[in-house]
Amino acid sequence: MWVCLGLIALALYFANSMSSELRAADNRVTEIATRQAIAGATRYVANILTQYAAGGVVPSLDDYKAEELEIGDAACWFIGRNTDEWPRAQPNEPYFALVDEASKLNLNTATSAMIQALPIQGMTQEFADAIVAWRSATSQNAAYNENIYSQLEQPRHNKGAAYETVDEVRLINGAMLDLLFGEDTNRNGVLDANEDDGETSAPRDDQNGTLLAGLLEYVTVYSREPATSAAGSRRINVTQLNTLQTRQQLQQRLTQRGITSQRAAQIMARIPFNQNQGGPGQGGQNQPAQAFTSVADFMVSTQITAEEFALVHTELTASTATNGTTQGLINVNTASAAVLACIPGIGQENAQTLVNYRQSNPTALTSFAWLTQVLSNGSIRQAGRYITDQSYQFSADIVAVGLNGRGYGREKVVFDTRAATPRIIFRQDLTSYGWALGAAVRQLLRQNRDT
Repeated sequence: MWVCLGLIALALYFANSMSSELRAADNRVTEIATRQAIAGATRYVANILTQYAAGGVVPSLDDYKAEELEIGDAACWFIGRNTDEWPRAQPNEPYFALVDEASKLNLNTATSAMIQALPIQGMTQEFADAIVAWRSATSQNAAYNENIYSQLEQPRHNKGAAYETVDEVRLINGAMLDLLFGEDTNRNGVLDANEDDGETSAPRDDQNGTLLAGLLEYVTVYSREPATSAAGSRRINVTQLNTLQTRQQLQQRLTQRGITSQRAAQIMARIPFNQNQGGPGQGGQNQPAQAFTSVADFMVSTQITAEEFALVHTELTASTATNGTTQGLINVNTASAAVLACIPGIGQENAQTLVNYRQSNPTALTSFAWLTQVLSNGSIRQAGRYITDQSYQFSADIVAVGLNGRGYGREKVVFDTRAATPRIIFRQDLTSYGWALGAAVRQLLRQNRDT
């Protein structure tokens, strides 16, 4: 009898062990399924951008599915931002969409004053200066921070070069988690329960029902425009229209894009030009006419119509870089009021007005010519060197959940669409930040599992 009891105990032990191993294997399979779903969603995003993001166009939500995208046994969501309503009136549930990186401030081009203008609690001039100094090797602030970094417990240098990722700001002198994340510790743009309960659970928050975002919400390092137009031709630099050759190129480009010869001649007549230009030794003055400071300056100075500007805006640039690439321009068609308020010429007093106009006139967003309906010409010229109406980098914050609500994964993938085929330029695993899909999706998954 004792032998029988012993054999029964052994059988039960091994059965329980096998059951545990089966559950563990099932969990591993589910985890693999979610990772494969994220890989599938990444390919889906690349296809979306190939079809709908050519020539700097921002894909519409009508063009793709951003939530509960079924891939195998898993489902995927793209956590985005509705910049027309940020901060959101109901911040407890995520907004699903791709994210335009040009809707943010670029850490490699933003000034200290622009960073200080962000609505971030605890932001100081010293920290904003340190952010700018990190990318500089010669400024006084860079030397000051170099001295501070050398005295840390783990000494380091001031980088003195461009930011490669947004998370580099964690290395900046004075970078505290409250500044970087605000209350949004899982970086999903949602005021989750633990982010609105005071001191009950981390993080520390003010329990006022409004999401207080941190620096990482508003900044990027990826936004840049190509030197070539959507048609593949070199863009016309509006800051260098001081020779007969460049003027002829522009006039030809205007007519090629559908503007009549008569209207093209009228537009050209409004461009300053020194009629006595000849090369040295040829009797010419060799003095360039006053150049435009930006594409926006060109737009208001030539009095080109909104319809005409929409035809040619991708053919123009104001870049003086040797490779023609323009870095860090902010897309006024997609930026939130908080980011628009940082732009000189727009400011806090005009930012929300711009957003309101965008919401009321969605069909006008074919370029930024609509700015003339909201801002003075002087304000547009002041803002011109910081703004654009095109976007070439997009991020997909992909969350995948496996069969029956089991298995969870999250990755942020940044795409560059300047070439014919979108290219992944950054990938980051965000799974460790915790649940990011809000309470409604959690409840939906539980209901599906129970049924």
